[in-house]
Amino acid sequence: MTRKPEPEPAPPAAARMAPADVLRTGAAGLRARPLRVVLSALGIAIGIAAMVCVTGISASSREDLNRQLAELGTNLLTVSPGQTLGGEESPLPAEAPEMIARIGPVQTVSATGKTTARVYRTDLIPEAQNNSLAVRAAALDLPAATGAEIASGSWLNDATAAYPAVVLGSTAAERLGVHRTGTDVLVRLGDRWFTVTGILHPAPLAPELDTSALVGWPAAESELGFDGYPTTVYARTAEHAVEDVQAVLGATANPAAPNEVQVSRPSDALAAKQAADDTLGALLLGLGAVSLLVGGVGVANTMVISVLERRAEIGLRRSLGATRGQIRTQFLVESQLFSALGGAGGVLLGIAVTAGYAASQGWPAVVPAWAMGGGLAATLLIGACAGLYPALRAARLAPTEALATAA
Repeated sequence: MTRKPEPEPAPPAAARMAPADVLRTGAAGLRARPLRVVLSALGIAIGIAAMVCVTGISASSREDLNRQLAELGTNLLTVSPGQTLGGEESPLPAEAPEMIARIGPVQTVSATGKTTARVYRTDLIPEAQNNSLAVRAAALDLPAATGAEIASGSWLNDATAAYPAVVLGSTAAERLGVHRTGTDVLVRLGDRWFTVTGILHPAPLAPELDTSALVGWPAAESELGFDGYPTTVYARTAEHAVEDVQAVLGATANPAAPNEVQVSRPSDALAAKQAADDTLGALLLGLGAVSLLVGGVGVANTMVISVLERRAEIGLRRSLGATRGQIRTQFLVESQLFSALGGAGGVLLGIAVTAGYAASQGWPAVVPAWAMGGGLAATLLIGACAGLYPALRAARLAPTEALATAA
Protein backbone atom coordinates (compact mmCIF):
# COMPACT_ATOMS: atom_id res chain seq x y z
CA MET A 1 0.00 0.00 0.00
CA THR A 2 1.56 3.24 -1.15
CA ARG A 3 1.49 6.22 1.11
CA LYS A 4 0.26 9.54 -0.22
CA PRO A 5 2.95 12.19 -0.22
CA GLU A 6 2.42 14.73 2.52
CA PRO A 7 1.61 18.25 1.26
CA GLU A 8 4.43 20.73 1.48
CA PRO A 9 4.02 23.18 4.32
CA ALA A 10 2.86 26.66 3.32
CA PRO A 11 5.47 29.36 3.56
CA PRO A 12 5.22 31.27 6.81
CA ALA A 13 3.22 34.46 6.63
CA ALA A 14 5.21 37.63 6.93
CA ALA A 15 5.16 39.05 10.42
CA ARG A 16 3.15 42.19 10.81
CA MET A 17 4.98 45.24 12.12
CA ALA A 18 3.40 46.99 15.08
CA PRO A 19 2.78 50.75 14.66
CA ALA A 20 5.52 51.46 17.20
CA ASP A 21 7.98 49.38 15.17
CA VAL A 22 6.97 51.23 11.99
CA LEU A 23 7.61 54.61 13.63
CA ARG A 24 10.91 53.42 15.12
CA THR A 25 12.10 52.12 11.77
CA GLY A 26 11.11 55.34 9.98
CA ALA A 27 12.77 57.50 12.63
CA ALA A 28 15.98 55.50 12.38
CA GLY A 29 16.41 56.67 8.78
CA LEU A 30 16.14 60.30 9.90
CA ARG A 31 18.61 59.91 12.75
CA ALA A 32 21.19 58.48 10.37
CA ARG A 33 21.35 61.75 8.35
CA PRO A 34 20.51 64.59 10.79
CA LEU A 35 22.09 67.47 8.83
CA ARG A 36 20.36 66.55 5.57
CA VAL A 37 17.06 66.13 7.42
CA VAL A 38 17.32 69.56 9.05
CA LEU A 39 18.26 71.36 5.83
CA SER A 40 15.50 69.70 3.80
CA ALA A 41 12.87 70.16 6.53
CA LEU A 42 13.82 73.83 6.61
CA GLY A 43 12.23 74.28 3.19
CA ILE A 44 8.93 72.93 4.51
CA ALA A 45 9.26 75.05 7.67
CA ILE A 46 9.78 78.28 5.71
CA GLY A 47 6.70 77.65 3.58
CA ILE A 48 4.48 76.82 6.57
CA ALA A 49 5.88 79.75 8.57
CA ALA A 50 5.09 82.11 5.68
CA MET A 51 1.51 80.87 5.48
CA VAL A 52 0.97 81.07 9.25
CA CYS A 53 2.56 84.55 9.40
CA VAL A 54 0.41 85.96 6.60
CA THR A 55 -2.73 84.53 8.11
CA GLY A 56 -1.81 85.52 11.66
CA ILE A 57 -0.73 89.07 10.83
CA SER A 58 -3.86 89.61 8.74
CA ALA A 59 -6.06 88.27 11.55
CA SER A 60 -4.22 90.42 14.13
CA SER A 61 -4.66 93.53 11.97
CA ARG A 62 -8.36 92.76 11.53
CA GLU A 63 -8.79 92.24 15.26
CA ASP A 64 -7.09 95.58 15.95
CA LEU A 65 -9.41 97.29 13.44
CA ASN A 66 -12.45 95.70 15.09
CA ARG A 67 -11.20 96.86 18.47
CA GLN A 68 -10.73 100.41 17.18
CA LEU A 69 -14.17 100.48 15.62
CA ALA A 70 -15.68 99.14 18.83
CA GLU A 71 -14.03 101.98 20.75
CA LEU A 72 -14.63 104.73 18.20
CA GLY A 73 -18.03 103.53 17.01
CA THR A 74 -19.31 102.97 13.49
CA ASN A 75 -22.16 105.42 13.92
CA LEU A 76 -20.31 108.53 12.77
CA LEU A 77 -21.53 110.18 9.56
CA THR A 78 -19.94 113.18 7.85
CA VAL A 79 -21.55 115.78 5.61
CA SER A 80 -19.44 117.90 3.27
CA PRO A 81 -20.06 120.18 0.27
CA GLY A 82 -20.63 118.55 -3.09
CA GLN A 83 -20.45 120.10 -6.54
CA THR A 84 -22.91 122.00 -8.65
CA LEU A 85 -23.76 121.01 -12.21
CA GLY A 86 -21.10 123.47 -13.33
CA GLY A 87 -18.41 121.68 -11.33
CA GLU A 88 -18.11 124.34 -8.62
CA GLU A 89 -18.17 123.58 -4.91
CA SER A 90 -21.60 124.00 -3.35
CA PRO A 91 -21.24 125.40 0.20
CA LEU A 92 -23.27 124.05 3.08
CA PRO A 93 -25.73 126.45 4.72
CA ALA A 94 -24.58 128.01 7.96
CA GLU A 95 -27.62 126.44 9.66
CA ALA A 96 -26.73 122.89 8.52
CA PRO A 97 -25.50 121.67 11.96
CA GLU A 98 -28.64 122.93 13.70
CA MET A 99 -30.92 121.35 11.09
CA ILE A 100 -29.11 118.00 11.32
CA ALA A 101 -29.39 118.08 15.13
CA ARG A 102 -33.20 118.02 14.77
CA ILE A 103 -33.12 114.49 13.29
CA GLY A 104 -34.46 112.22 16.03
CA PRO A 105 -31.77 109.48 16.20
CA VAL A 106 -28.89 111.98 15.94
CA GLN A 107 -27.08 112.16 19.27
CA THR A 108 -24.21 114.62 18.71
CA VAL A 109 -23.49 117.14 15.96
CA SER A 110 -20.35 119.20 15.45
CA ALA A 111 -18.67 121.01 12.58
CA THR A 112 -15.46 122.48 11.22
CA GLY A 113 -14.98 125.22 8.67
CA LYS A 114 -11.89 125.58 6.52
CA THR A 115 -10.33 129.05 6.41
CA THR A 116 -7.98 130.59 3.85
CA ALA A 117 -5.23 131.14 6.43
CA ARG A 118 -1.98 129.19 6.43
CA VAL A 119 -0.03 127.95 9.42
CA TYR A 120 3.72 128.46 9.96
CA ARG A 121 6.16 127.81 12.79
CA THR A 122 7.64 131.32 12.49
CA ASP A 123 7.13 134.44 10.39
CA LEU A 124 10.45 133.80 8.63
CA ILE A 125 9.16 130.86 6.60
CA PRO A 126 8.15 131.61 2.96
CA GLU A 127 4.43 131.43 2.22
CA ALA A 128 4.89 128.58 -0.26
CA GLN A 129 6.24 126.32 2.49
CA ASN A 130 3.07 125.65 4.47
CA ASN A 131 3.50 121.86 4.90
CA SER A 132 0.04 121.28 3.36
CA LEU A 133 -1.60 122.13 6.67
CA ALA A 134 -5.07 123.66 6.94
CA VAL A 135 -6.52 126.08 9.45
CA ARG A 136 -10.07 125.16 10.48
CA ALA A 137 -12.64 126.76 12.71
CA ALA A 138 -13.90 124.12 15.14
CA ALA A 139 -17.00 123.79 17.30
CA LEU A 140 -16.42 123.11 20.98
CA ASP A 141 -18.08 119.69 20.89
CA LEU A 142 -15.85 118.40 18.06
CA PRO A 143 -13.98 115.78 20.19
CA ALA A 144 -17.23 114.22 21.37
CA ALA A 145 -18.52 113.87 17.81
CA THR A 146 -15.35 112.62 16.12
CA GLY A 147 -13.76 110.60 18.93
CA ALA A 148 -10.62 112.77 18.81
CA GLU A 149 -8.59 112.79 22.03
CA ILE A 150 -6.16 115.28 23.52
CA ALA A 151 -2.56 114.07 23.73
CA SER A 152 -1.18 117.18 25.42
CA GLY A 153 -2.71 120.35 26.86
CA SER A 154 -6.45 120.93 26.65
CA TRP A 155 -9.23 121.43 24.12
CA LEU A 156 -10.82 124.79 23.35
CA ASN A 157 -13.43 126.16 25.76
CA ASP A 158 -15.83 129.09 25.84
CA ALA A 159 -13.03 131.45 26.81
CA THR A 160 -10.18 130.31 24.56
CA ALA A 161 -12.47 129.87 21.53
CA ALA A 162 -12.79 133.66 21.26
CA TYR A 163 -9.06 134.37 21.57
CA PRO A 164 -5.92 133.47 19.54
CA ALA A 165 -5.63 129.90 20.79
CA VAL A 166 -5.04 126.85 18.61
CA VAL A 167 -5.13 123.07 18.98
CA LEU A 168 -2.87 121.18 16.57
CA GLY A 169 -3.60 117.82 14.97
CA SER A 170 -1.01 115.09 15.48
CA THR A 171 0.54 115.39 12.00
CA ALA A 172 0.41 119.21 12.09
CA ALA A 173 2.28 119.29 15.40
CA GLU A 174 4.92 116.92 14.06
CA ARG A 175 5.50 118.94 10.88
CA LEU A 176 5.69 122.20 12.81
CA GLY A 177 8.08 120.74 15.37
CA VAL A 178 5.70 121.45 18.26
CA HIS A 179 5.88 118.83 21.02
CA ARG A 180 4.43 120.70 24.00
CA THR A 181 1.85 123.34 24.87
CA GLY A 182 1.96 126.54 26.89
CA THR A 183 1.73 130.31 26.71
CA ASP A 184 5.26 130.49 25.32
CA VAL A 185 4.54 128.06 22.43
CA LEU A 186 3.31 130.04 19.43
CA VAL A 187 2.53 129.36 15.79
CA ARG A 188 1.59 131.84 13.09
CA LEU A 189 -1.81 131.54 11.42
CA GLY A 190 -2.06 133.94 8.52
CA ASP A 191 -0.53 137.14 9.90
CA ARG A 192 -1.42 136.53 13.55
CA TRP A 193 0.32 134.63 16.36
CA PHE A 194 -1.71 131.95 18.14
CA THR A 195 -0.90 130.16 21.40
CA VAL A 196 -0.81 126.36 21.24
CA THR A 197 -3.15 125.12 23.97
CA GLY A 198 -3.47 121.48 22.88
CA ILE A 199 -2.21 118.68 20.65
CA LEU A 200 -4.46 115.85 19.45
CA HIS A 201 -3.87 112.14 19.17
CA PRO A 202 -4.40 110.75 15.62
CA ALA A 203 -8.13 110.68 14.78
CA PRO A 204 -8.84 107.53 12.69
CA LEU A 205 -12.43 108.51 11.84
CA ALA A 206 -11.55 112.12 11.02
CA PRO A 207 -8.05 112.02 9.47
CA GLU A 208 -8.43 115.58 8.13
CA LEU A 209 -8.04 116.80 11.71
CA ASP A 210 -4.53 115.33 11.88
CA THR A 211 -3.23 117.89 9.38
CA SER A 212 -5.20 120.83 10.78
CA ALA A 213 -4.70 123.75 13.12
CA LEU A 214 -8.03 124.10 14.95
CA VAL A 215 -9.22 127.45 16.34
CA GLY A 216 -12.46 128.54 17.93
CA TRP A 217 -15.33 129.60 15.67
CA PRO A 218 -15.46 133.20 17.05
CA ALA A 219 -11.67 133.62 16.82
CA ALA A 220 -11.67 132.37 13.23
CA GLU A 221 -14.27 134.97 12.26
CA SER A 222 -12.62 137.87 14.09
CA GLU A 223 -8.93 137.06 13.53
CA LEU A 224 -8.79 135.13 10.25
CA GLY A 225 -11.67 136.46 8.19
CA PHE A 226 -13.63 133.18 8.30
CA ASP A 227 -17.00 133.41 6.50
CA GLY A 228 -18.83 131.19 9.02
CA TYR A 229 -19.91 128.43 6.60
CA PRO A 230 -19.16 124.85 7.78
CA THR A 231 -17.22 122.64 5.38
CA THR A 232 -17.62 119.38 7.31
CA VAL A 233 -20.43 118.40 9.68
CA TYR A 234 -20.02 115.36 11.95
CA ALA A 235 -23.10 113.56 13.22
CA ARG A 236 -23.24 110.70 15.74
CA THR A 237 -26.40 108.66 15.48
CA ALA A 238 -28.02 105.72 17.25
CA GLU A 239 -26.45 102.47 16.02
CA HIS A 240 -29.74 101.01 14.77
CA ALA A 241 -30.57 104.09 12.69
CA VAL A 242 -27.31 104.79 10.85
CA GLU A 243 -28.63 103.82 7.40
CA ASP A 244 -31.90 105.70 7.91
CA VAL A 245 -30.13 108.87 9.01
CA GLN A 246 -27.60 108.56 6.20
CA ALA A 247 -30.46 108.49 3.70
CA VAL A 248 -31.91 111.85 4.86
CA LEU A 249 -28.75 113.76 5.77
CA GLY A 250 -28.29 115.34 2.36
CA ALA A 251 -31.81 116.74 2.18
CA THR A 252 -31.63 117.90 5.81
CA ALA A 253 -28.26 119.65 5.52
CA ASN A 254 -29.12 121.49 2.31
CA PRO A 255 -32.87 121.30 1.52
CA ALA A 256 -32.46 123.58 -1.50
CA ALA A 257 -29.92 121.30 -3.22
CA PRO A 258 -29.72 117.85 -1.55
CA ASN A 259 -27.92 116.38 -4.56
CA GLU A 260 -25.05 118.81 -3.97
CA VAL A 261 -24.14 117.31 -0.60
CA GLN A 262 -21.70 114.47 0.07
CA VAL A 263 -22.55 112.07 2.89
CA SER A 264 -20.03 109.44 3.96
CA ARG A 265 -19.34 106.97 6.73
CA PRO A 266 -15.66 107.13 7.79
CA SER A 267 -15.66 103.60 9.18
CA ASP A 268 -16.33 102.34 5.63
CA ALA A 269 -12.97 103.78 4.58
CA LEU A 270 -11.24 101.82 7.34
CA ALA A 271 -13.05 98.67 6.23
CA ALA A 272 -11.93 99.32 2.63
CA LYS A 273 -8.35 99.71 3.80
CA GLN A 274 -8.63 96.38 5.59
CA ALA A 275 -9.97 94.80 2.38
CA ALA A 276 -6.91 96.10 0.52
CA ASP A 277 -4.66 94.62 3.22
CA ASP A 278 -6.48 91.28 2.85
CA THR A 279 -5.80 91.33 -0.90
CA LEU A 280 -2.10 91.84 -0.25
CA GLY A 281 -2.28 89.06 2.32
CA ALA A 282 -3.72 86.71 -0.30
CA LEU A 283 -0.76 87.48 -2.56
CA LEU A 284 1.71 86.74 0.22
CA LEU A 285 -0.21 83.56 1.00
CA GLY A 286 0.37 82.46 -2.59
CA LEU A 287 4.09 83.09 -2.19
CA GLY A 288 4.02 80.98 0.97
CA ALA A 289 2.37 78.17 -0.99
CA VAL A 290 5.16 78.34 -3.58
CA SER A 291 7.72 78.08 -0.78
CA LEU A 292 5.83 75.07 0.53
CA LEU A 293 5.96 73.44 -2.90
CA VAL A 294 9.70 74.02 -3.09
CA GLY A 295 10.06 72.42 0.32
CA GLY A 296 8.06 69.41 -0.88
CA VAL A 297 10.37 68.99 -3.86
CA GLY A 298 13.30 69.05 -1.44
CA VAL A 299 11.71 66.27 0.61
CA ALA A 300 11.11 64.16 -2.52
CA ASN A 301 14.71 64.69 -3.64
CA THR A 302 16.06 63.69 -0.24
CA MET A 303 13.91 60.56 -0.13
CA VAL A 304 14.96 59.45 -3.64
CA ILE A 305 18.62 59.87 -2.72
CA SER A 306 17.96 58.00 0.51
CA VAL A 307 16.56 55.03 -1.45
CA LEU A 308 19.62 54.96 -3.71
CA GLU A 309 22.03 55.13 -0.77
CA ARG A 310 20.22 52.49 1.29
CA ARG A 311 19.91 49.70 -1.27
CA ALA A 312 22.02 47.39 0.87
CA GLU A 313 19.68 47.95 3.82
CA ILE A 314 16.63 47.35 1.63
CA GLY A 315 18.11 44.17 0.18
CA LEU A 316 19.06 42.86 3.60
CA ARG A 317 15.61 43.50 5.01
CA ARG A 318 13.96 41.86 2.00
CA SER A 319 16.25 38.84 2.40
CA LEU A 320 15.25 38.53 6.06
CA GLY A 321 11.58 38.41 5.13
CA ALA A 322 10.37 42.00 4.94
CA THR A 323 7.58 42.35 2.41
CA ARG A 324 7.25 44.98 -0.27
CA GLY A 325 4.43 46.55 1.73
CA GLN A 326 6.62 46.87 4.81
CA ILE A 327 9.41 48.50 2.82
CA ARG A 328 6.91 50.84 1.22
CA THR A 329 5.39 51.71 4.61
CA GLN A 330 8.83 52.35 6.10
CA PHE A 331 9.74 54.96 3.52
CA LEU A 332 6.30 56.57 3.56
CA VAL A 333 6.45 56.91 7.34
CA GLU A 334 9.97 58.32 7.08
CA SER A 335 8.74 60.91 4.58
CA GLN A 336 5.77 61.79 6.81
CA LEU A 337 8.00 62.23 9.85
CA PHE A 338 10.34 64.29 7.74
CA SER A 339 7.55 66.66 6.68
CA ALA A 340 5.88 66.75 10.10
CA LEU A 341 9.19 67.89 11.60
CA GLY A 342 9.34 70.79 9.15
CA GLY A 343 5.63 71.57 9.58
CA ALA A 344 5.78 71.72 13.37
CA GLY A 345 8.87 73.93 13.21
CA GLY A 346 7.17 76.17 10.63
CA VAL A 347 4.02 76.59 12.74
CA LEU A 348 6.07 77.51 15.82
CA LEU A 349 8.19 79.93 13.79
CA GLY A 350 5.06 81.50 12.25
CA ILE A 351 3.46 81.97 15.67
CA ALA A 352 6.63 83.57 17.03
CA VAL A 353 6.96 85.99 14.10
CA THR A 354 3.26 86.90 14.25
CA ALA A 355 3.42 87.56 17.99
CA GLY A 356 6.57 89.67 17.61
CA TYR A 357 5.17 91.76 14.75
CA ALA A 358 1.81 92.24 16.49
CA ALA A 359 3.57 93.37 19.66
CA SER A 360 5.66 95.89 17.70
CA GLN A 361 2.47 97.36 16.19
CA GLY A 362 0.49 97.31 19.42
CA TRP A 363 -1.98 94.76 18.02
CA PRO A 364 -3.48 91.76 19.78
CA ALA A 365 -1.70 88.63 18.54
CA VAL A 366 -4.18 86.33 16.80
CA VAL A 367 -3.27 83.11 14.97
CA PRO A 368 -6.37 81.23 13.76
CA ALA A 369 -6.51 77.59 14.82
CA TRP A 370 -7.43 76.59 11.27
CA ALA A 371 -4.17 78.12 10.01
CA MET A 372 -2.09 76.05 12.41
CA GLY A 373 -4.09 72.88 11.76
CA GLY A 374 -4.13 73.53 8.03
CA GLY A 375 -0.37 74.03 8.03
CA LEU A 376 0.25 70.69 9.69
CA ALA A 377 -2.26 68.96 7.42
CA ALA A 378 -0.55 70.48 4.38
CA THR A 379 2.82 69.16 5.50
CA LEU A 380 1.47 65.64 5.96
CA LEU A 381 -0.11 65.77 2.51
CA ILE A 382 3.15 67.00 1.02
CA GLY A 383 5.03 64.28 2.87
CA ALA A 384 2.72 61.60 1.47
CA CYS A 385 3.04 62.93 -2.09
CA ALA A 386 6.78 63.50 -1.86
CA GLY A 387 7.47 60.08 -0.36
CA LEU A 388 5.13 58.02 -2.58
CA TYR A 389 7.50 57.54 -5.55
CA PRO A 390 10.61 56.82 -3.45
CA ALA A 391 8.60 54.34 -1.34
CA LEU A 392 7.31 52.54 -4.43
CA ARG A 393 10.78 52.48 -5.93
CA ALA A 394 12.25 51.01 -2.76
CA ALA A 395 9.51 48.35 -2.59
CA ARG A 396 10.15 47.26 -6.19
CA LEU A 397 13.80 46.42 -5.52
CA ALA A 398 14.42 42.64 -5.47
CA PRO A 399 16.65 41.41 -2.61
CA THR A 400 19.36 40.02 -4.90
CA GLU A 401 19.33 43.13 -7.09
CA ALA A 402 19.59 45.44 -4.12
CA LEU A 403 22.43 43.50 -2.51
CA ALA A 404 24.32 43.12 -5.79
CA THR A 405 24.01 46.81 -6.62
CA ALA A 406 25.12 47.81 -3.12
CA ALA A 407 28.15 45.49 -3.33
